[in-house]
Amino acid sequence: MTGQTSTRQRHVTFLRVSVGLQTLTLFFQAATAGALLTSSHGYLMHDIGSKVMYGASMLYVLAAILSWRPGGGSPRPILYATGFLALASTQVVLGIAHVPELHVPLGVLMFALSTLALAHALAPRLSGRSTLPS
Repeated sequence: MTGQTSTRQRHVTFLRVSVGLQTLTLFFQAATAGALLTSSHGYLMHDIGSKVMYGASMLYVLAAILSWRPGGGSPRPILYATGFLALASTQVVLGIAHVPELHVPLGVLMFALSTLALAHALAPRLSGRSTLPS
């Protein structure tokens, strides 16, 4: 039983770290989007950040799957993570197509949703509960 609890805790921690990384990369993207307006280095930083953000979104999907199946958690984070990966894919396409009137608001929405997902993942830890909300 202790081994199962330890495995579950590792998967939940991995999920929390992956959501935190995703949120951090989205914040970085917002900062570099502003730098696009003032610096020639802004484009390069935003481009690199987009690749890291997309990788963080894929990591979030992996963490959600691991916290569900082997970890015995709720499958709901998988839905959130795959939906977020779909939003990230849309965001990349809009960025490549240079459609800022959709790219910028979607970026703001993604940061807000990722921040909510992070708060949701950390909430059980803050309140003393040991499982993710289902």
